[in-house]
Amino acid sequence: MVKTHQEAHEILKDLGFKTLPQNRFCRNLEEVEKFKVEIEKKREKLPYQIDGVVAVVNDNATREKLGVVGKAPRGMIAYKFAPEEMTTIVEDIVVQVGRTGTLTPVAVLKPVLVAGSVVSRATLHNEDEIRKKDIRIGDTVVIHKAGDVIPEVAKVIKQLRTGKVEEFHFPKTCPQCGGKIVREEGKVAYRCLNKNCFTIKLRALGHFVSRLAFDIPGLGPKILNKLMETGLVKDAADLFELKTGDLEPLERFAQKSAQNIISAIGSRKEIELPRFIYALGISNVGEETSHDIANVVIPKSKFQNPNEIINILKLKKLEDWQEIPDIGPIVAKSIYDYFQDEKNQEFIERLFKAGVKIKFVPIREKKLNDLTFVFTGSLETLTRDEAKKMVRNLGGEISESVSKETSYLVSGAESGEKLVKAQKLGVKIIFEEEFLKLTRKD
Repeated sequence: MVKTHQEAHEILKDLGFKTLPQNRFCRNLEEVEKFKVEIEKKREKLPYQIDGVVAVVNDNATREKLGVVGKAPRGMIAYKFAPEEMTTIVEDIVVQVGRTGTLTPVAVLKPVLVAGSVVSRATLHNEDEIRKKDIRIGDTVVIHKAGDVIPEVAKVIKQLRTGKVEEFHFPKTCPQCGGKIVREEGKVAYRCLNKNCFTIKLRALGHFVSRLAFDIPGLGPKILNKLMETGLVKDAADLFELKTGDLEPLERFAQKSAQNIISAIGSRKEIELPRFIYALGISNVGEETSHDIANVVIPKSKFQNPNEIINILKLKKLEDWQEIPDIGPIVAKSIYDYFQDEKNQEFIERLFKAGVKIKFVPIREKKLNDLTFVFTGSLETLTRDEAKKMVRNLGGEISESVSKETSYLVSGAESGEKLVKAQKLGVKIIFEEEFLKLTRKD
């Protein structure tokens, strides 16, 4: 019987399997830390990419006794390395336009291999960030991947700056439509004010059909772009008016593919209210705030028809939105302004006239009433969306951040900073098995 993890590796090696020669038995955490530092120095010379080392409890019986959290054994822990850094050249700085009109500067980089993939672009966030780091076109910069995922400019190597570098100036108008842009007081980002900006409308359309909104399969960016370019679709309400014959004349649209798209759109006409609100793309309103709005505005005891929904939303005063828990003054103002806008009211009415229906999902029971859940890490038997839905169906609330008001932190595999914060605040931490017992129908 194999008693240790070290033994298992030795047996595998004797059987002819490839094992890592760098593996080492460490007698305590101090030796583990020294090993981690040593391997980090050698990582670039290894014939494969790594982002850390894993420490494993050697005794198999002890490790088994410690158990598993989601997919992660408690007897194993990962030590991550500092992000891999590389140098490259900023060849240009361009400005992208988001679905709410926010302008984001992006560095166009001389392609370079970083942490296993070629990076040619990196977000610069906003004008203040560019000024703070003093990033100029032509600069040699150090880049890394934040969390080993998102490319980011860490710093400028000013000693390598030549006389050919060019200071970046934020555009005076929208780079996509030429419309007026403003930087609102107290904010760092510029925003395009032209509601007819093609890029804003295209991004808003993409948000509308996304997974957390109407979740319409088959409508990727290229198809949406084609529908807008040809004038078949000006906004999301037009999607529900499309016919198979409208799509067939378009390039690469055979009869079958056109029918599939129309069927997909038709199958998504019925939608739950929180997803409907999220799909509207209200500035500063994400998935959880959409649920907050739906839960407070629409009584759960009875179904509301579309006209009633519109009236309830547009008759709310600014202070009504501010009274909703977890909604601050900025978000409240965004919600109020959206539903006061006559064009937005008309858009919602057009959606309902095109056949969109709100699906009422009643709460099964209120066993989780007044309880707030936060999720961290990945669950083994459920997706995050499924777990959240279970909580809401039982009257509970979801939050994205841990606070003293959090009732439970549900911890899964690869839990992060939320777990650490919950431990500091004394928040009750449960794992997937306990969560399933808590949400199980009695």
